[in-house]
Amino acid sequence: MSQRSAHPVVRTVRHDPADRPLLVIWESTRACALSCVHCRAEAHPARHPRELDTEQATELMAQVASFGKPSPIFIITGGDPFERPDLFELVRRGRALGLSVAVSPSGTAKLNRESLIGLQEAGVTAMSLSLDGATAETHDGFRRVPGTFDRTVAAWEEARSLGLKVQVNSTMSSRTVHELPDLAAMLRERGAMTWSAFMLVPMGRGVDLGTLSPAEAEDVMNYLYDLGPYLPVKTTEGHHFRRVNLQRAVLEARGEDHVKVLGLGDLYAELTERTAAFGWGEGVRNRRPPVNVNAGYGFVFVSHVGTVHPSGFLPVGAGDVHDTPLPEIYRTSELFTGLRDSSQLQGRCGECEFSRVCGGSRSRAYATTGDPYASDPLCGYQPGSFPYPEDVAALLAS
Repeated sequence: MSQRSAHPVVRTVRHDPADRPLLVIWESTRACALSCVHCRAEAHPARHPRELDTEQATELMAQVASFGKPSPIFIITGGDPFERPDLFELVRRGRALGLSVAVSPSGTAKLNRESLIGLQEAGVTAMSLSLDGATAETHDGFRRVPGTFDRTVAAWEEARSLGLKVQVNSTMSSRTVHELPDLAAMLRERGAMTWSAFMLVPMGRGVDLGTLSPAEAEDVMNYLYDLGPYLPVKTTEGHHFRRVNLQRAVLEARGEDHVKVLGLGDLYAELTERTAAFGWGEGVRNRRPPVNVNAGYGFVFVSHVGTVHPSGFLPVGAGDVHDTPLPEIYRTSELFTGLRDSSQLQGRCGECEFSRVCGGSRSRAYATTGDPYASDPLCGYQPGSFPYPEDVAALLAS
């Protein structure tokens, strides 16, 4: 199933990510009708009284626009953004400021054709939906509300029929990992802008959900790499996917057996064998190279009450947009500038020759150790163990 990688193997943002983020995520509310077992925000049924109101949210978007051109992509998430009655108006205002606005709604009864048309008319061209299993039993078990799977799949079809681009987000956990081939088949059949594999960060309700072991994570990321010619795949909080892309590109160029060199295990064999049975011989596409961004480096999160964080999964505050403009916090705060300095990384991440293009999940390091500069415990790579460092360096220089 493997195909030769297209260059670049890892993409870099054209502008300086220390000056301007690629993505600004705004948690518009924590209100949500679902009660998902892995929810980062530990969402509630009711809206918080200190949420940014319409005018404050408009000021936030003006601050985002003030980063300059090209403007960051502004993503409205939650909770469920449809819990805000001013959602369409906020999208219109963001578009008027010159922002590209995307929305990440929940699979509730409010996610229907009428609401999708409203988003499109307001100026949304892209959205993301969460699908954590290939069956209603698995997905609804995650979301803890029956019917969520069917609503999400229906919304996916409606959005695509309207011409909206759809990213599908799936949480990788021990409860769902064996359904990846079936999810891949759904993506292949229905089509999506991107499939984002979220490598679980143990926080919020997801603390006891069942994270993968480092060896299983290696198997999953190599499996996702194999899907590259057939599906547009990316990872969230799985930054060592960039390392995997580099390793696989080198091994393919050398004609080496990646299973043997990388020591891949039974999970990789299972996922690969089941997917090979689909017989995907047509429709090969260019591989989607992962982008070299990380918490605080091309990425910033603004909470429902206006506090600023390197990531929604790294709940350490760097400031508040009520007091300090977002560009100033992003460019100058001690937390953000520190996270952009790879020399501050500790443990294996600090020793790793891939740190410049990986850096590990700072969110997972913080969630498990309380130190955002510690090693990412999901990564099992031993620094210096890849046998062709000069080939990696050549790829990075190309």
